[in-house]
Amino acid sequence: GVWQTVCEIDDIPPNSGRCALLENHQVAVFRICEGEEQSFFAIDNRDPFSEAHVLSRGIVGSLQGKVVVASPVYKQHFCLDSGQCLEENVQLRTWEVRVSGGQVQLAA
Repeated sequence: GVWQTVCEIDDIPPNSGRCALLENHQVAVFRICEGEEQSFFAIDNRDPFSEAHVLSRGIVGSLQGKVVVASPVYKQHFCLDSGQCLEENVQLRTWEVRVSGGQVQLAA
């Protein structure tokens, strides 16, 4: 696949998300920090329940041992790893993320 830079690491505050555009698609990119460790996740920015592009603004947390984001609209939780909704049988698209030279890149 082709890696595409979507933002700098510092564009995403720790434990929150930012919306990035990848091939005209809105992707919610999250930066999760635990101590010195940080990991990045990318899921579809569109909340399937409200049809609003808001997941990058959701609250990040831990639920059932998974790193999740809560939709700001109806509060469903989506696993950042798999895109799976914890309350409903819905799965969002996810993207591979890597960091290269301080830049966050998604697999196009």
